[in-house]
Amino acid sequence: MLQKYSLGDHCRLFVADGTSFSLLPVRVHSGSPLQNENADEFASGEKSEVYREWKSRRPWKERKKEAIAREKGVSKLFSPTQEPELIFYGRYSGVVGMRKNELYQKMPISEVLQLGYDKVLVDAECTHDGSIKHVQKFEQWGWTTFQRRVLDAERTDDLTVLQLQLLTNGFRLLRVGGALVYSTCSLTFAQNEDVVERFLSENTSAELLEITAAKNWPCKSGRIQKTLRFDPLTSCTSGLFVAKFTKLAI
Repeated sequence: MLQKYSLGDHCRLFVADGTSFSLLPVRVHSGSPLQNENADEFASGEKSEVYREWKSRRPWKERKKEAIAREKGVSKLFSPTQEPELIFYGRYSGVVGMRKNELYQKMPISEVLQLGYDKVLVDAECTHDGSIKHVQKFEQWGWTTFQRRVLDAERTDDLTVLQLQLLTNGFRLLRVGGALVYSTCSLTFAQNEDVVERFLSENTSAELLEITAAKNWPCKSGRIQKTLRFDPLTSCTSGLFVAKFTKLAI
């Protein structure tokens, strides 16, 4: 998608566990081929030292090897201790010319407050019960499947724990004064307002922000002031919950 819409020049794309991802933005943008012509060319192996410019058409054997490895890992959850996998980076992303140990360097929380992300989107996993197209699929799959996947209390409890973890980690990576948006396509309070309330109670540096542009949107206020809800009746859309936070210096 990044390459299709020409948005990827400044992007890094990782496969990682969102509850533990900890890599900060790259502050130095090289935007040009490596200065050191003798540097080792980037490949997917551990022996690589320096990242060269991304090549969209890598050798067939290399792409086949990665595809097989990815297929084997599809059924496995990404471990919080597993190193994030860099699967794409743009020419101006700051990665070109970096060494792997520099890219994956861990920063203390004190540096995150100043060098963290300006903006974070936590588009959290949810039951998708607000997605009209998703719910319509159960006409074919059967409503027993709907009961198991959407209404099952144990699954919902597991999801709300995951949602809080994703929100907490996303906020941890946000710089002071930055903005974070939490969203789901669920209509339930448990996956939306309840998660927001618990998050605010556990993070004193977090503050809800009013989304001023929403004055012109076909939506309504959520149960918590400054949160927003879209739904079929109000918005003529599928369901969507949105909450915007900032990080205070404390």
